[in-house]
Amino acid sequence: MLMQQFREDRIIENDVLLDVRDLETHFFGGESTTRALGGVSFQVKKGETLGVVGESGCGKSVTALSILRLLPKSSARTVGGEVRFHGHNLLDLSEREMRKIRGDKIAMIFQDPMTSLNPVYRVGRQIAEAVQIHTGASRSTALARAEEMLRLVRIADPERRANNYPHEMSGGMRQRAMIAMALACLPELLIADEPTTALDVTIQAQILRLIVDLKERTGTAVMFITHDLGVVAETCQRVIVMYAGRIVEQATVADLFARPVHPYTKALMRSVPDRRHGKERRLPEIPGIVPSLREPIVGCSFAPRCPFATAVCWEKAPILEDYGADHAAACWHAKDVVSA
Repeated sequence: MLMQQFREDRIIENDVLLDVRDLETHFFGGESTTRALGGVSFQVKKGETLGVVGESGCGKSVTALSILRLLPKSSARTVGGEVRFHGHNLLDLSEREMRKIRGDKIAMIFQDPMTSLNPVYRVGRQIAEAVQIHTGASRSTALARAEEMLRLVRIADPERRANNYPHEMSGGMRQRAMIAMALACLPELLIADEPTTALDVTIQAQILRLIVDLKERTGTAVMFITHDLGVVAETCQRVIVMYAGRIVEQATVADLFARPVHPYTKALMRSVPDRRHGKERRLPEIPGIVPSLREPIVGCSFAPRCPFATAVCWEKAPILEDYGADHAAACWHAKDVVSA
């Protein structure tokens, strides 16, 4: 009943909920600086699901942690850009103001629930604590809310499971508990960072269906971070492709799969297993390695691995240009890539 009312109250429109502009994040260690994000810009609209894809180390998780300002202050810093949520720049807020937003307006599901849940507290208490902090509810009301959320994420016997410690639950059940905690305060934006990585295939499918179902019931916008293009095809409406700390392509899911414009996106798609017609083929690989982000990158960061690269690619970095409705890519030879 509560979810139904929340769904009716939240009218889904095309206006922007989150607006990230030229975000730059650096890591510092000794005498070296790692430029993890090099000017990332994108938007998340109310009620939509945005996929963020790319190889490990491309900056997907750093983007999420930068948005929520969860990076370790001793070794990382956002040095440029803006993160506008409802028009307010989150980077300008005090830590106290950010704590009011984290878990309430913006929530996050992390990759490994075992490292995110506190091992010495019962799961129900951890969910209830988030509810108490952000809503001011009494302990009994918050515990009842925790049990309601465990039931919502389809955990059997939620009253008993609320008294379990994390180690008493299976991996899939812990991930469901993390989703329950993330949605307990009905956030407007849910960031899911590889939420199925440590789970077997069957449980992965269940968790994905659960997130999509809850998103439809609550109207919450979802930012889905993954390296799995199959997940993007099944769950997302728009997608951004990241490489070496930058966005190289963004489009609707249908347009991206039908007409990839950037050579990196095209290479990723060719690497997806295809077992149609009962045949298995050797997966093509992308030659070379991701460039070091400790050194300045001159030109296109994908040039050393790109079959389309020419002199201009090594000399000048491309910018995102439009290639159709809501489709943009950063490539000097996009037309050649499309026709190849």
